[in-house]
Amino acid sequence: MFSLNLSSTMRRLWALNSFAYSIRVAIALSVLMAGCWSLDRMPLVVPLFLGVVASALAETDDNWRGRARALLLTLVCFAAVAFAVQAAFAHRALFVVGLMLVTFTLTMLGAVSRRYQAIGYATLILALYTSIGMDQRGDAGQAFWLEPALLLAGAGWYGLLSVVWCALFVHQPVQQNLALVMRELEAYLRLKSTLFEPVRDDQGEVRRLQLAQQSGRVVMALNQAKESIFNRIDATRSSSRMKQYLGLYFIAQDIHERASSSHYPYDALIDAFFHSDVLFRCQRLLRVQGRACGELGRAILLRVPFVKGQKGSTALLDLRSSIAHLEARQEPQWAALLASLQALADNLATLDAQLAGASHPEAQLGAHDGALYDRTPRSWRDAWGRVREQFRLSSPLLRHALRLSLALASGYGLMRAIHAHQGYWILLTTIFVCQPSFNATRQRMVQRVAGTIIGLAIGWALFDLFPNLLLQAMFTVVAGVMFFSMRTTRYTIATASMTLVVLMCFNQTGDGEVLIVPRMVDTLIGSALAGAAVFLVLPDWQGRRLDALAGRALAALANYLRALTGQFRDGRVDDLAYRLARRNAHNADAALSTALGNLMTEPGRRADEGERGLRFLVHSHTVLNYLSGLGAHREALAAGERSAALLADAEQVAALLQSLGGNLAQGKAHSGDGLAPAENNAAASGRLAPAAGNAPDDTRSADAADALQRLVAEQLRLIHGQLTPLHQAALSLVAH
Repeated sequence: MFSLNLSSTMRRLWALNSFAYSIRVAIALSVLMAGCWSLDRMPLVVPLFLGVVASALAETDDNWRGRARALLLTLVCFAAVAFAVQAAFAHRALFVVGLMLVTFTLTMLGAVSRRYQAIGYATLILALYTSIGMDQRGDAGQAFWLEPALLLAGAGWYGLLSVVWCALFVHQPVQQNLALVMRELEAYLRLKSTLFEPVRDDQGEVRRLQLAQQSGRVVMALNQAKESIFNRIDATRSSSRMKQYLGLYFIAQDIHERASSSHYPYDALIDAFFHSDVLFRCQRLLRVQGRACGELGRAILLRVPFVKGQKGSTALLDLRSSIAHLEARQEPQWAALLASLQALADNLATLDAQLAGASHPEAQLGAHDGALYDRTPRSWRDAWGRVREQFRLSSPLLRHALRLSLALASGYGLMRAIHAHQGYWILLTTIFVCQPSFNATRQRMVQRVAGTIIGLAIGWALFDLFPNLLLQAMFTVVAGVMFFSMRTTRYTIATASMTLVVLMCFNQTGDGEVLIVPRMVDTLIGSALAGAAVFLVLPDWQGRRLDALAGRALAALANYLRALTGQFRDGRVDDLAYRLARRNAHNADAALSTALGNLMTEPGRRADEGERGLRFLVHSHTVLNYLSGLGAHREALAAGERSAALLADAEQVAALLQSLGGNLAQGKAHSGDGLAPAENNAAASGRLAPAAGNAPDDTRSADAADALQRLVAEQLRLIHGQLTPLHQAALSLVAH
């Protein structure tokens, strides 16, 4: 029994995102600390540890071959900047000009890909680590090459360990990312169930906004899982496990499309069925399916078989029984609503079947082409093209690069003016705190200052309580492990841990207590510089970007609708083109939601801007939900005039969305026909009304082809109904 409990505990620990990372870091730091201690060369600990930190910051998820190539590029960049800092350190003008140029160049490299963004960021940090090391030793007569060599040795040691680890444990990041997707889907389905709460209140819009924000988190998790799978699929194409993970990814995509679909306005359903139990049945089924997603995520993490329970099937039968009871009453005013509820039940039945098929996910590959879109640059020309596209003042990346370069130059000048002891920590703090958006910088500033104070207080206490240097060396390793395990989730704790690492390392060769006050002062100055820079230097206020982001969202919706039109014309095919159009629509929706979240935290009177943006997001996300409803039922329409008319109407809607999006992206307040005036929308809705099933023979038809045509017509009618408020919300965005 004890062995079984121990095995289960270890399996759960291994499944944690930070556990394997912590083990890898613990090995790297422990070996370096033990080696320096045994050789009585403790002064070497500081640059070796800082090299490990820089190398870990440059690390991105990849297969072992890709990580090995990235490591070689990282070491080349590290060596170049380390020796450049050594050469220019004594020449102040040359140093500050070089610092600005290197900062700008490395920041702009982030346009190429996430890998280059991480390498550029880590290289910039290593340049300042080199400066800190030179500032510490002063004129000690140390060899020119020693400081860069030690930093590179630490970076290379951790990088080698990372490559080996990646080769041994290929699938672990994929498991963790897929499990995260399932957890986010669980939260999404739980939130979606609240929309079926039969309560007449004014919180419906609030719940829809929360759902839109959660959808953004699902999209981010899906993108992360996709990149993780893509980085390994070629190297392990023959692996049956990778085929299973690819199948699970496709299942997650389909669940998200079905979960995000809408078949009728929720307020109308609540008004019509307020005294019925049908909405409670919908709510219960969604919650049961959400819990099943959570259980699937845990099964993926723990690598145990997933067995779907019977609660979902039972809840689905109860829902169908409730709908059948309402249909038996033959209330004419409920005909369209009951048809939508029936479509919802069919959609959730397919979602339930997808969850049941998760026990054999490789079977999903037969319904997909298995291709994943490669977002990495295909050539040096492609990479340069991505960077060149950012050379416009409206680019957030260019603004951040200029802002950070000027902030570091100002910090260097201030450091020289006040002769601050250990002054290069000012520049390092500025790099860590200064983020592309004001909201992220504000949060990072508070966390950095709080974490530094906590770390200094703990360090001061440990110096008095545990004066033994060997014990302090152990504390250093533990604090280093905590930094890496917490840096993406608990930045305050991570900062406190890194502060403790610095104090303990320097105390091995001198008096670490003398760093307490300078470190605190430098942190305050560096944080203030970062805050001032993001506020004063080319501030990237989100309100200025809303019209462009809204335009991109509408253009992506138009492309999604055109992809759906092709599916209804030619038949259901889950090919790369369709999945890419769907994912781009969700990505654009998530980007708009994120920008609005940042906007609400910016200084000044942002309430009006935020309200206009949220109003637009509600309508655009509602259109996305209706499009997802079409996607959940996409099959080839029967040939005939009626189907041709529906496809023509869909193309017209796509053209209206495209036109409105294009005008928004250009910041136009009006453009005549292109903005889809209200009377045009009303006329279009009228044309769709007969196709929606108002004729008696249509409502009584049991033919599947007619049912699909009615469903498509109804979804298009709902989308048409959103065009007028969407047009008005768009006008309010560009009119201010």
